[in-house]
Amino acid sequence: MKVLLTIIVASILVTSCQDRASSTRLKDDPFLTAPAHLSYNVEVLFTDSAYTKAILHAGEGRIFEDRQQTTLGKGVKVDFFSRTGKAPSAVLTSDSAFVDDHSKNMTAIGNVRIHSDSSRTTLTTSKLLWVNSTQRIRSDEYVRIVTPTETIEGIGFESDQYLTSYRIFQVKGVHRP
Repeated sequence: MKVLLTIIVASILVTSCQDRASSTRLKDDPFLTAPAHLSYNVEVLFTDSAYTKAILHAGEGRIFEDRQQTTLGKGVKVDFFSRTGKAPSAVLTSDSAFVDDHSKNMTAIGNVRIHSDSSRTTLTTSKLLWVNSTQRIRSDEYVRIVTPTETIEGIGFESDQYLTSYRIFQVKGVHRP
């Protein structure tokens, strides 16, 4: 009886050790955390019923199917289009970005700049979210908005993607030339 009990306990201990080691190896395996696809000079169209909302350009794109996420790097540029315009109404640039492949929302990171030709307004910040379904942008970070008549600085903002109707949550300063 003692021998049988010893064999059972030893089997459980050996099996437990093997499971932990294999799960650690799986978590750290670079092939399992690597992107499913890697592309260079990427161009992505955001469309709705034959209407092009935006065209995204990036130096590099990595698609992670398990996370349903695309990361973009080596410079990102997004041209936003109005329903009537053939030329971009606004242009966003950033160091990098990631796109939720399900919602198509994009988060731009690092030296984010948006310039709207229609309102002649420029926004700079460090991080910004573009919501695809509403075509609105927002940030919880420091922002600076420069218009032909004033410069506004603050923390957090929300706007349409053309910067024609925006709101800064905590205004820190307004400068008029």
